[in-house]
Amino acid sequence: MPILPDTEFMAWHFMPYYDLPENIDDYESLWVDFPNKYFDPKKGHEYYERYLSELVLADKLGFDGVCINEHHNTPYSLMPVPSILAGALIPQTKGKICVMGTPAGLDHPHRLAESYAMLDVMSGGRMEFAFPLGTPMEYWSSNVNPVTARERQREALEVIMKMWTQEGPISHSGRFYNYRYLNMWPRPYQQPHPPVYLVGSGSPGTIELAAEMGFGYSSTFSPITSQLAAQKTLKERAAHYGHTIRPSQVPIVCMCYIGDDDESALAEMEPHVRYFFTTLTRAGRFIDAPGYLSLEEFQKRNGRMLPSSHGGAFDWAQIRQQFRVVAGTARTVADTIEKWAEEAQTSRIIFQIHRGNMPHWKVVRTITGLANEVIPMLKERRRLADAELSVAAE
Repeated sequence: MPILPDTEFMAWHFMPYYDLPENIDDYESLWVDFPNKYFDPKKGHEYYERYLSELVLADKLGFDGVCINEHHNTPYSLMPVPSILAGALIPQTKGKICVMGTPAGLDHPHRLAESYAMLDVMSGGRMEFAFPLGTPMEYWSSNVNPVTARERQREALEVIMKMWTQEGPISHSGRFYNYRYLNMWPRPYQQPHPPVYLVGSGSPGTIELAAEMGFGYSSTFSPITSQLAAQKTLKERAAHYGHTIRPSQVPIVCMCYIGDDDESALAEMEPHVRYFFTTLTRAGRFIDAPGYLSLEEFQKRNGRMLPSSHGGAFDWAQIRQQFRVVAGTARTVADTIEKWAEEAQTSRIIFQIHRGNMPHWKVVRTITGLANEVIPMLKERRRLADAELSVAAE
């Protein structure tokens, strides 16, 4: 089946720092306590210039939008404050900008609501926001008790939505946040508010919260089968609360690489995916924060927050089978994306355009291959299918 009408294509960048010491494998974790003496500010400046240019290129070549996210105390991602990057991207782009990563409960929700509304006004209504609970590593790096994480996230989102949708001044009195005056200037450009998603790894509580609030949901760090099950549950539970989940609210995330042929493309992509899974995601003991998972989820996951593929032994064939990872010719990639989109019944496809220690030329090759070949191929198949239906109806 061809992609759904009005399908949008986004480019997502993780912006890692990978000029790391040769003895990197001696470190149990690249999160939380990995020494920041290995960060070179001059190289960091070069990384930011390069990574921003890659996202700007995607925008110029016709992607519908770009995505950035947030992580802390790690070379895995150089985006501790994605709002700054969003502000840098606004004057250089024309498409949507999705900030996928600030945990609402780890910030001051009134400040987060204000900064996001400001970005939305500055961009002329091009912003989208995804709120994760935050990885366990983020809680090792904050002063928030992970036992309270889900309650705190819910209340923080309630504060943000009240500020975005109600005329001020208003007040809020809760367990974690109390405000005598919430009177936001500026208010969001998009009314009643910018598009909102929750991001998770399949936890029932996160899916239930998204369903209750009518938000979109994207599942990460979980196999395709688990992601599809999560999206099915979201739609069912959202209906219970009187919401209808649209195809654009269940995005899929794909790791892609375009090459001259399937065999060479797989060979060219493999070392960078290997580096991502075995090095950058390696979090050691910090992958588990006491109380972060509910008892039910802890038992279901055998005490592991992430699959063994993250930070453990690398199995290239298993990675490609479990997750949405594809490398090949434009046709191979288009065929695979089309199948995944049909399975998920989605109209939002997010391409991870950079993985691990992938060099600039490979990223550019992938961006241009997607923009000039894969996406037009998918859209043309949709157009031909519509034309056939139109003829059949006459």
